[in-house]
Amino acid sequence: MAGLVNNLLILILIFQNICSGFRSPLSVFKRYKDATRSLSSECLGSNRPVISFGLSDFALDIRMLGVTPKQSDTYLCMSVPLPVDDEAYVVDFKPHASMDTVHHMLLFGCNEPSSNENYWDCDEGICKDKSNILYAWARNAPPTRLPKGVGFRVGGETGSKFFVLQVHYGDISAFRDKHKDCSGVTLHLTHQKQPLIAGMYLMMSVNTVIPPGEKVVDADIACHYKRYPMHLFAYRVHTHRLGKVVSGYRVRNGQWTLIGRQSPQVPQAFYPVEHPVDVSYDDILAARCVFSGEGRTTETHIGGTANDEMCNFYIMYYMEAKHAVSYTTCTQNANPEMFRNIPQEANIPIPVKPDMLKMAHGHHEETKDTDKSSLQLSKGEEEEILDQNFHVEEAVDWPGLDLKLGQVSGLALDPENNLVVFHRGDHIWDENSFDTKFVYQQRGLGPIEQNTILVLNPSNAKLLHSTGKNLFYLPHGLSIDKDGNYWVTDVALHQVFKLGADAKEPLLILGVALQPGSDNSHFCQPTDVAVDPITGSIYISDGYCNSRIVQFSPSGVYIMQWGEETSSGKARPGQFHIPHSLALIPELSQLCVADRENGRIQCFRLETGEFVREIKHKSFGRELFAVSYAPGGLLFAVNGMPYPGESEPLQGFVMNFSTGEIIDTFIPLRKSFEMPHDIVASEDKTVFVGDVHARAVWKFAATDKMEHRSVKKAGIEVQEIKASERVVEARLKNNPEPADPLKKQEKQHLVRQASTGVSFVLITTLLIIPVVVLLAILVFIRWRKATVCGADGEQKLDTNSGRILGRLRGKGGGGLNLGNFFASHKGYSRKGFDRLSTEGSDQEKDEDDGTDSEEEYSALPPPQALSSS
Repeated sequence: MAGLVNNLLILILIFQNICSGFRSPLSVFKRYKDATRSLSSECLGSNRPVISFGLSDFALDIRMLGVTPKQSDTYLCMSVPLPVDDEAYVVDFKPHASMDTVHHMLLFGCNEPSSNENYWDCDEGICKDKSNILYAWARNAPPTRLPKGVGFRVGGETGSKFFVLQVHYGDISAFRDKHKDCSGVTLHLTHQKQPLIAGMYLMMSVNTVIPPGEKVVDADIACHYKRYPMHLFAYRVHTHRLGKVVSGYRVRNGQWTLIGRQSPQVPQAFYPVEHPVDVSYDDILAARCVFSGEGRTTETHIGGTANDEMCNFYIMYYMEAKHAVSYTTCTQNANPEMFRNIPQEANIPIPVKPDMLKMAHGHHEETKDTDKSSLQLSKGEEEEILDQNFHVEEAVDWPGLDLKLGQVSGLALDPENNLVVFHRGDHIWDENSFDTKFVYQQRGLGPIEQNTILVLNPSNAKLLHSTGKNLFYLPHGLSIDKDGNYWVTDVALHQVFKLGADAKEPLLILGVALQPGSDNSHFCQPTDVAVDPITGSIYISDGYCNSRIVQFSPSGVYIMQWGEETSSGKARPGQFHIPHSLALIPELSQLCVADRENGRIQCFRLETGEFVREIKHKSFGRELFAVSYAPGGLLFAVNGMPYPGESEPLQGFVMNFSTGEIIDTFIPLRKSFEMPHDIVASEDKTVFVGDVHARAVWKFAATDKMEHRSVKKAGIEVQEIKASERVVEARLKNNPEPADPLKKQEKQHLVRQASTGVSFVLITTLLIIPVVVLLAILVFIRWRKATVCGADGEQKLDTNSGRILGRLRGKGGGGLNLGNFFASHKGYSRKGFDRLSTEGSDQEKDEDDGTDSEEEYSALPPPQALSSS
């Protein structure tokens, strides 16, 4: 008996040893992970990144991890997760940096950093989702103090989950001694709710050109403020070397109030607003950067290199918590004429001492001046003008596609962001609708008896309101002014109507019923309307049988018109072949026209009708039906059916308005486009498309490009099988390894995913080993005891032991078969350690997975099942 006890004790020790041996790799990994996240021994405070100040307050130390940059103008980023899940507020910032080594630091808030590495080159991006600038520091700038009761909201359901620190190392001569840098910032956070929420308003010029040798060049930015009141308490300016002075103002009723004015050649900190400034609805925020092109031999453009320029004016503000908006940008000039009255101080340079100039330009001297002809984004030094790393994809769970509609001719968004649909009920436009003189031939049908204007909840397509019965014969265009009035066109009546949201009778009618014409009081099949939110001027595209844009006063008085019919050969600027859709860009005082049969977009100045630009791409095909502008600089459009023998598909387009470049295209997953007739987009990049033949409205939403790119991934093709069932299948193919770096990167994602699965099974296997060893030894002891005590030296195993080894041997009974043993456990597959889902699984880590791995990379997630509405 004593021998048995000793053997059991030895077994227990062996078991503990094995288990601790198994846990060691995880604990070592954990220690390694912690060590790599801690600061270098040369840095202070490395042992306590989070310091508690009591029950509600704590400090979070965010530092570079002991890095030594290898070349000048290096941008390095690192992320730190918010250490709490619930809502918290950043109430103070304390920088830890010196201008001897660091050119500037920016702190961003987001939900998903661009990398999971300890630190990375910011060229790879800062955040995968929308990032908000929380803090900026440059050239020994003093700390930024927030007013009492004000904080940046983070965590919780809506706040950022990660902080990303970006450090720009300018001149690396300071690193000749190979020392390690641990620059960063300490945040003071609290769980106590702050009554006022801080935010950032960034004004930036995107199209300034500085001619060589030009002594004074002004870059002006102005936007109308359309939100709840905000209170300004700090500002920061930023240009490169050519900037002389940057000034920011609030303009109210023609009165200019200074927010801040500073030379960009001094430390670029957030400086306090000397006299408190509040901004209310319909105020104008304006800024001017003054540059000099003296000493340059080529044009200087906005961009990210040392030879490019920037014009940025940051405003730090606070708002009441219930109305708070964390981040806003202004990149346009809504009213160039107003800058004639800007205070003279805005053009007076601020003298800078030589030592301050040296401080402001701690990085290496400029390289040879080169001509930059296109906009280049910086390496993340400033917030990108447009978040172009997104993809527009159908919101397949939106039930609006199943609505019973007539021919859908027009779409718009009302001031509450509800979707408004203009449709033709039981009327259709076909070859019998008009004679050769464009006179409507089906008057005997009477007006449409159904409500032709439907107001829908944009989230669930629930009908909120309807109107417009017994008014129209063939609806076409729809727009909504800032007061919520509906502006519609009827191609059968040849008229334009203004309707109140609840009015049964029109507030204004332009044109003569059922009489086509081309003079100042007649239209011929007018297509669309746009209303200037600033002046109230009315712009009408006229139309199928006229080729013009007509402007009226807010009361309907004719002002002017422009445009002519397209001549033979190539269409010239200002010529139209069915001006079909209008998009008004109030920030630039421009009107863009979808010139349908010429397959292009033309933009004109509102005040004069002067041609500004043309946007035309081969992928448009021969027809471009509709165009819509979203605040923030995005242009959306839909094209028409390709002509026989042509290959351009029916699709939607997303374009950078500044450059005209196509940055994305999109098609529906359910029910193909037939004749997409109108498009409307909101500020959050939600897009609606109405189809006149399919009698349907699609909803599209912006998603992350990296998560929804449909490509072959290192031999695995993610392929959509049935959109109606939302099934995604991963199919193995014998494709050669792609040379494309993007595909190579996605291959690495899948390899990481596979390695995670291997880790899970490996760990499970290691956990089983000590159990198996223990059982085997117990069986051996039993057998040994039986052998010693037995009469004939051989005895069968007892029933329990037989059952145990029976499970281990499996059906074959030819030895230990761990495969059959593991096969009885949920989640195991004989095809390999990593079970590759054929249903597009997210491959998320199980909750009981004991690994401590980094964030997993997964294949394309399957769409949600369709709703049955």
